[in-house]
Amino acid sequence: MTAQIDAPVTVGRVRTAWRGAHAPVAGVPRWARIAAYTVPLTVLPSGLWRIAGITFHLPIDINEGGHGSGDLPSWLPMELYVVLLSVLSELLAFTAIGLIARWGEVFPRWIPGLGGRRVPTRAVVVTAALGAAVLTVVWTVGFVALFAGVTVTGEPTPADFPTQAGGWQAAIFYLCYLPLLLWGPLLAAVTFAYHRRRRNH
Repeated sequence: MTAQIDAPVTVGRVRTAWRGAHAPVAGVPRWARIAAYTVPLTVLPSGLWRIAGITFHLPIDINEGGHGSGDLPSWLPMELYVVLLSVLSELLAFTAIGLIARWGEVFPRWIPGLGGRRVPTRAVVVTAALGAAVLTVVWTVGFVALFAGVTVTGEPTPADFPTQAGGWQAAIFYLCYLPLLLWGPLLAAVTFAYHRRRRNH
């Protein structure tokens, strides 16, 4: 009986937390809200591709022998690293929603020493603007190099790189990674809206 009572309470708490993390504050333009919600969706496909191809070894990657550990420490398997990288990327992308939500203007109360205090506008704007600029440059340069058949350092694309397979494997790779080109510009647009809204308050 207790478990049956606890389940709705838990669901209610999750729902409340979800709304609190996503609900826009007053004054957020509709276009900024859509742009902020879109940012995590631009990162999600590439993360799913990495997890599917490298962690679960689905045949969407031509490297049938698996990916080596590279410079990873011996205690960190590549499969686990890919999951952690994908989750971290998604969490980083989720911070764009903070530019339209209350937690981007007032620190949540559970943060020690900062809870309830106003988030400094300039620090947020500078950090987000730099992030948007870096993301735009990195992904644009990366795809220009990729379409030219070279890496960002000018070396030829490795034979086991996903796009070398051609056909459906390359198509899936592009479908999953091309949305990353929108990450920087969308973040820049939401940052502009955040700056303009908070400057007027």
